[in-house]
Amino acid sequence: MKSEKGSKWDRGGWRRPGPGPSCPRDCGCTQEGVVDCGGIDLKEFPLLLPELTNHLSLQNNQIEEIFPEELARLYRLETLNLQNNRLTSKGLPEEAFEHLENLNYLYLANNKLTVAPKFLPNTLISADFAANYLTKIYGLTFGQKPNLRSVYLHNNKLSDAGLPDNMFNGSNNVEILIMSSNFLKYVPKNLPPALYKLHLQSNKLEKIPKGAFNELAGLRELYLQNNYLSNEGMDNETFWKLSSLEYLDLSSNNLSQIPSGLPRNIVLLHLEKNAIKVIDRDVLTQIKNLEYLLLHNNKLKARAFQGLKKLHTVHLYNNMLERIPSGLPRRVKTLMILHNQISEINRNDFATTYFLEELNLSYNKLTSPQIHREAFRKLRQLKSLDLSGNNLHTVPFGFPKNLQVLKLKENEISIIPKGTLSGMTKLRELYLSNNKLKVNSIYSRAWRELSSLQSLDMAGNQLTSIPLGLPESLEYLYLQNNKITTVSENAFESTPKIKGIYLRFNKIAVGALKESTFQNLKHLQVLDIEGNLEFSNSSKNKDDSEEEMEDEEEEEEELR
Repeated sequence: MKSEKGSKWDRGGWRRPGPGPSCPRDCGCTQEGVVDCGGIDLKEFPLLLPELTNHLSLQNNQIEEIFPEELARLYRLETLNLQNNRLTSKGLPEEAFEHLENLNYLYLANNKLTVAPKFLPNTLISADFAANYLTKIYGLTFGQKPNLRSVYLHNNKLSDAGLPDNMFNGSNNVEILIMSSNFLKYVPKNLPPALYKLHLQSNKLEKIPKGAFNELAGLRELYLQNNYLSNEGMDNETFWKLSSLEYLDLSSNNLSQIPSGLPRNIVLLHLEKNAIKVIDRDVLTQIKNLEYLLLHNNKLKARAFQGLKKLHTVHLYNNMLERIPSGLPRRVKTLMILHNQISEINRNDFATTYFLEELNLSYNKLTSPQIHREAFRKLRQLKSLDLSGNNLHTVPFGFPKNLQVLKLKENEISIIPKGTLSGMTKLRELYLSNNKLKVNSIYSRAWRELSSLQSLDMAGNQLTSIPLGLPESLEYLYLQNNKITTVSENAFESTPKIKGIYLRFNKIAVGALKESTFQNLKHLQVLDIEGNLEFSNSSKNKDDSEEEMEDEEEEEEELR
């Protein structure tokens, strides 16, 4: 319908807000039956809503009570949004939704309901009761609704006693059930067979009853993290019939070992933050599609990973591993083994991991002699290597030539031996901060060999001058917290592309920095020289001191 000149409808089809029988004050209404009264500080359910309303938005108000007779008038209502109000169960009569025979979507999240409505229309497709105070669900709240597809009940106070055994009787098509952050001790009974996403995290689950998941052949995502599940609370067949399961999260529980009988189609397996000490030899081999295995923050000491041909991401950090796990999957791309007890890397530890791209071995107990110079020989696709926080005294030999990022910070490195950086023409970032390097402990052509280097971090060392022969590609140079006293005029002649120079907290006197040193650096954006010696002792006299004091007093006066 086209708008006539002088009509109450604008060109977008919305009735202009204002009083009148066809649209409540401060609300917006369309000719198609959409009424928007959201966020207008309503304290009561609006009266005189258009009878043909099919989508009603009342969210973000302060409504405490629903009038059933007003709702009953809206027989064409398909969507009702009441989230983020102050509705209590007392203010929501049992018969409130009885006559809404076309209602598909009901949003009641973020209210103050303590019990769910006893009856909801059987036309319902989605119901959201999240973030209330619900303690009880009734048999016909969600039962006998063949069209129901999604139910959201997270962040309530539901316990096992508050759930009827037949909670979804006659509602077999529910696909999404979110019940996280409640007080459940057991997985609910008789779950809908069409489920593909089930959230039960952050409850008090101690046990998964026998057969609880047996009918869920289509389930793809199962979230069980942050509970009290132990191996005694499940058996070898608990997960076995979940033939479509791809994502399983059992992190932050009380597992002492990986559950047996996991289905073969799992792609991502979360097991971090448990108490797993060992992994039985064949417990993972049947999971043929496993790509991501997260086992960090456990108590593992050693493990072999034979047979997992698709596994490409393995997180094993914060365990008690004393050596590189044997039998690493051939296709692993990301291997995180930081914060363990590894003290050596043998020649063949990575002999089969040809596709490895990211390797993190930081914060272990590695020493330079215990890293075999041929240990990384097969890692031709490795792009990032982190050996920070170990006990290295020299830069090791044998780094892969294709490395783009190399992290060696927080070691005891006092020397970069000749040839250790040779051929690393693709290296873009090199981190050597917080070591014991001096200018003369770095072999002469070290930097020129790094023809792609863009960022060099040597903060927190024992350098007394700017390193010579820095590569032309360099853009960022971090030299703060060293012992640099002078900066020669030609210190940055070899780095015309440099954008940032960080010299904070050194020992550079004011006369040691000349403007000509930086005048040809056309790309320079940051020159940080804070915290150096502004004046040498010989040049600071009484007059200077008096002048400084006067300046400070003037600045204080201005601040006042």
